[in-house]
Amino acid sequence: MSAVNDTKLNSAVFLLTGIPGKENIHLWVSIPFCLMYVISIVGNSVILFIIKTDPSLHEPMYIFLSMLAVTDLGLSISSMPTTLGIFLFNSREISLNACFAQLFFIHVLKCIESSMLLLMAFDRFIAIRDPLRYASILTLPRIAKLGLVCALRGVALILPLPFLLQRFQYCRANVLSHSYCLNQEVMKLACSDIRVNSIYGLSVSVSTVWLDSLLIFLSYVMILKTVLSITSHAECLRALNTCVSHLCAVLLFYTPMIGLSVIHRLGEGSSPLLQIPLGYIHVLVPPVMNPIVYSVKSKHLRARIIRVFVK
Repeated sequence: MSAVNDTKLNSAVFLLTGIPGKENIHLWVSIPFCLMYVISIVGNSVILFIIKTDPSLHEPMYIFLSMLAVTDLGLSISSMPTTLGIFLFNSREISLNACFAQLFFIHVLKCIESSMLLLMAFDRFIAIRDPLRYASILTLPRIAKLGLVCALRGVALILPLPFLLQRFQYCRANVLSHSYCLNQEVMKLACSDIRVNSIYGLSVSVSTVWLDSLLIFLSYVMILKTVLSITSHAECLRALNTCVSHLCAVLLFYTPMIGLSVIHRLGEGSSPLLQIPLGYIHVLVPPVMNPIVYSVKSKHLRARIIRVFVK
């Protein structure tokens, strides 16, 4: 019986979904998707190149931005093969092991990006609250340790998920509603009791996304309190302006991610017209928009990017 079960588990596949009912226009839909992936990879690579080669940008804010760019690059690369495979070649099948590997990397990178946004909120708070000690508090070794802690936190929390999913038999119609694998969807296709997975997945979500978003909110409450104590109106606006890029990145990341999480857990039978766009937005939009937002809002970064392309 054990041998039969193992054979069944290893031979099973999942079927990914592009845009249901619109298979005839998948090739046309692939054009904006390819464009978004190109913008994401080129944009984040340019950000990394500029920060690495320009010593004047070796400051805490830009180092955190480079960490965010690395995370966004990984996120784009993790979802790109299956997404473009569906829209370009109608390749829907993915093996269990490949699916588990993909969901591991996507969830780890989303967890790390959440941690990065929290660190960037802390960076903005220190820069506004105590600018004279800013460089002495956020030293390069300390930043490196914080980045390592974020990476280890993501790996430690997400690593059990693929092993928990491997315990199950998948005997239902293994059709996923996205063009990539997510833990919330895969575990619902199991023919076994998924309470342990559901509780663990919820605890991971609460201890990462929900906790980080709460701490970011509290950090901005303290930032706002500090800014309102500044007597000069011009200085107050200047301090708030340094937070605009980060606020945009936070909204781009958390809004679709929290919405999709709520739909997966509470929205049984919800309309795919909401679930499918949110699924693509929460993976594709932050890696595309973050380099654009920071390039537009950061005067120093924008000037150096223009200088490189002009040369």
